[in-house]
Amino acid sequence: MDVTLHLAQDPEADELLGRSPLAALVGMLLDQQVPMEWAFKGPSTIARRMDAEDLDAHDIAAHDPAAFAALLSEKPAVHRYPGAMAGRIQQLCAHLAETYDGDAEAVWRGVGTGPELLKRLQDLPGFGRQKAQIFLALLGKQLGVRPEGWREAAGEYGEPDSFRSVADITGPESLTKVRAHKQEMKAAARAAKAARGAGGGARG
Repeated sequence: MDVTLHLAQDPEADELLGRSPLAALVGMLLDQQVPMEWAFKGPSTIARRMDAEDLDAHDIAAHDPAAFAALLSEKPAVHRYPGAMAGRIQQLCAHLAETYDGDAEAVWRGVGTGPELLKRLQDLPGFGRQKAQIFLALLGKQLGVRPEGWREAAGEYGEPDSFRSVADITGPESLTKVRAHKQEMKAAARAAKAARGAGGGARG
């Protein structure tokens, strides 16, 4: 795996994401409740604070939990909730160490079908169906991992040029489109919630 990604909008962080399968997985794990760039810059920050050029699943899984949480909490923090995310990253790395001997790329290497890959991703700690589908779409669209039926397994995120997720971010322009889509989804969700609340009040 050695491609150019533009998810962190930071050359050093994006370079690590493009060559390190584990960094890409950790970035995807961090991508919740914070801006996308913040999340995907996290793996580079963690590696630098561990005095390493890459993340190592065995090392992270074996790290003292309190020390690892403190490492993520240093300013600037790796996430809005660094303590909780430190635990999730260690759970992910422990799973990779036990199931794939620490080789993150083995999650998708040689997988025959999209549904099989989706299941493997959903088995990862911290990866629900939506996060797994987004990462599957990222693998297919930007990292050349395209088992049979991968687009269908990725759902709407697998559609070409859908600009629904990080899978479609290739630079500042596409980042703007994805962010606009996310804002539209949030606005629609708020409107639906308000409508449900109004309906409930009317029935009362």
